[in-house]
Amino acid sequence: MSGSVLCLGEALIDFIPVDLPDGPSGKVGAYRPCPGGSSYNVARALGRLGVKTWFGSAVSTDLFGDQLVAALEQSRVRLDFLQRLDAPSTLGFVNLDQAEPAYAFFDEGAADRLCKTMPESDDLSCVGTLHFGSIALIREPAASAYEALFMREAGGARLISFDPNIRASLVRDEQGYRTRMQRLLHHADIIKISGADLDWLYPGIAHEHAARDWLGHRARLVVITHGKEGVSGWTPTAQAHASAIPTNVVDTVGAGDSFMAGLLAGLSDTGFLAPEALEALDETALHTALAYGQTIASATCARRGADSPWRESPRERPS
Repeated sequence: MSGSVLCLGEALIDFIPVDLPDGPSGKVGAYRPCPGGSSYNVARALGRLGVKTWFGSAVSTDLFGDQLVAALEQSRVRLDFLQRLDAPSTLGFVNLDQAEPAYAFFDEGAADRLCKTMPESDDLSCVGTLHFGSIALIREPAASAYEALFMREAGGARLISFDPNIRASLVRDEQGYRTRMQRLLHHADIIKISGADLDWLYPGIAHEHAARDWLGHRARLVVITHGKEGVSGWTPTAQAHASAIPTNVVDTVGAGDSFMAGLLAGLSDTGFLAPEALEALDETALHTALAYGQTIASATCARRGADSPWRESPRERPS
């Protein structure tokens, strides 16, 4: 069980902008459909890194759903917790004209949004860590079902990993959403959050102050990413920072999800992805996990879309 991960959340098709040749007149803009979704991306990246991984959600029976399932299988992700529903796939269009990707989602009646059936505790005996996050915790009825599973398992035999990965443009009940985020942040074992998301949730609050506050509740590890400024991590007894890795950026789609996967894989590889072991995470081991996450994110940024690297990639783990 220790070291294995079940990722729970949305599965969708990201339409990534590309330029296609248009004869002698130049290029024409188009969109390329790519499998996506925050927890879905984390699952695929973990599978490629050799971590025993499942993905849990509802996926459409349409042609896009088939594409989503095929991409999971190709990335060595297990499908035991996957449901197929006769409902459309969520479609997301990505705008890359700014520093951070912007999204427009079309998900009315979509399969992943309708996902309400969650695994029972007995079904999870093979799982060591549950990972949650992003728009799956905004869109009902799935959001309430995921939150109920999160709270049911918090403090139990499995680690709870959480990346809010906020898409503020989708939030309609802002106060209710902020309350949900605070509740989940106070019950997660591992928290990874971007500096931008933290600033949206808690304007004016120093990042280290927020990290220390979460560590005063249930969190055993808090990681805050800062883009080109690197990433910082805290445990109750240790602190570390890993610099960003210079790379030829194609786009940043899925970079945060790839970092999340690299962080979890780094902890799994070194034996720290378990409740008792995480308590003993020291500065050296924390830095190693953060740096590995940066390596995976950097490699993803050098490719189009959320196309994370394989463990067999020539890019090596930093020492």
